[in-house]
Amino acid sequence: MKNTPFTERHLALGAKMAGFAGYNMPISYTGINEEHHCVRTNAGVFDVSHMGEFILNGPDALDLIQRVTTNDAAKLTNGQAQYSCLPNEHGGIVDDLLVYCVEQNKAYMLVVNASNIEKDWNWISKHNTKGVEMHNISEKTGLLAVQGPKATGYMQQLTEMDLTGLKYYTFVKGKFAGVDNVLVSATGYTGAGGVEIYFEDKDGNADKIWDEIFRIGMQHGMKPIGLAARDTLRLEMGFCLYGNDIDDNTSPMEAGLGWITKFTKDFTSRAVFEDQKKNGVKRKLVGLEMIDKGIPRHGYTIQNAEGTEIGVITSGTQSPSLGKPIGMAYVATEHAAHGSDVFIMIRDKAVKAQVVKMPFA
Repeated sequence: MKNTPFTERHLALGAKMAGFAGYNMPISYTGINEEHHCVRTNAGVFDVSHMGEFILNGPDALDLIQRVTTNDAAKLTNGQAQYSCLPNEHGGIVDDLLVYCVEQNKAYMLVVNASNIEKDWNWISKHNTKGVEMHNISEKTGLLAVQGPKATGYMQQLTEMDLTGLKYYTFVKGKFAGVDNVLVSATGYTGAGGVEIYFEDKDGNADKIWDEIFRIGMQHGMKPIGLAARDTLRLEMGFCLYGNDIDDNTSPMEAGLGWITKFTKDFTSRAVFEDQKKNGVKRKLVGLEMIDKGIPRHGYTIQNAEGTEIGVITSGTQSPSLGKPIGMAYVATEHAAHGSDVFIMIRDKAVKAQVVKMPFA
């Protein structure tokens, strides 16, 4: 199992550790609810150095990105990022990712899910027919997500770059916490605001950045946060988790990701998605709130009032912000309207839930 640059820090802080995507990762420190509320109301720090980063360089870099992703990266100018996905050849999703425009029409950084690094690299390489220069910098890149409504203000104290003025999905590069060539982006996976901090893992950079972040943050109650709270935070926002809510057999049109599927260019499975947009899909990803007692869990089946199976839970939890169980699920389109009642099979019992709008909180 691999370690991140911060593994020793997590162990010293008494984090509950577990394997995730081949890495030894902190799941929680003081408890999911406490960590969750810390991010929602103040600020917290996630070690997400397990994520993958690829650099694509050259005059054909944009062309390659355009052909393998659903969103329109041609719209990006220097310092802008976008959410996108890699479609496969039968209308499923290889992975979802972020595309960073470092130098328009020439240099881009792709940030992919840790569990899919090799898979994504091979997929993009397969389509690299014009010899775009590609570099997998995942192993030498550290990444901290400092999230929460007060996070950016705290981090502004560690740099002369303008972080408080960063618009959503933009980024700057410069010196941060005394470390050169740091990329700071107004992105994240919590819906609580904040920044993500990318740096080269060399010359003690990880220790410098961690120490400076907590030198500033601890006096304001900022805490390290584990992956368990990251999951409850993203679920409250209705953000998809690859392997749960989206995968090789789910379409972005089914998953409510039509907004990142742009038909202004040619890309893998475009015809499939155009047909789905025109004629509709047979199932949709929806949000659910429990009416009866019970917590929806990944893999639980869903029935209609007559007992016919109509879907499956993809993610579910007890929402710390709402104090009630919530979930995401694929259900047959005729049952996907907001306000529809459905029944989740929990321990062979049909438990009532209702389709609701996302985000939940």
